[in-house]
Amino acid sequence: MKKEVAAYTLARLPIGFSFLGHGFIRIPKLESFSNGMVNSFQNTYLPIEIVKPFSLLLPFVELLLGIALIIGLKMKISVTVGVLLICILIFGMTFQENWNAIFIEMCYGLYFSILYAWSNYNTFLFARK
Repeated sequence: MKKEVAAYTLARLPIGFSFLGHGFIRIPKLESFSNGMVNSFQNTYLPIEIVKPFSLLLPFVELLLGIALIIGLKMKISVTVGVLLICILIFGMTFQENWNAIFIEMCYGLYFSILYAWSNYNTFLFARK
């Protein structure tokens, strides 16, 4: 394995496991996670009718995105979905004026952008050699 391919694989694993963990932990307690997210937007201008369905979908998107990143599945598509998800999260956090969380999400966005830029070094886990 070339060192660039190995480095790319090592770079996608931490963010992949982060998303996998987010989804894996939240799905069993989906209702309480959703209620917590809805409550955190109660005093904002973002309609709860948008927050509630998003909060129920988010853990499944995180879980699937984490799996895709870990196994290297269609990386350009996977990281694009990741960036779009991060943009949605940033948009929501602006309603809460949660600037520290926005900074963290911007770091995730940068991480995804780097993975996109170097995606030609990706190797799908189940690819035949």
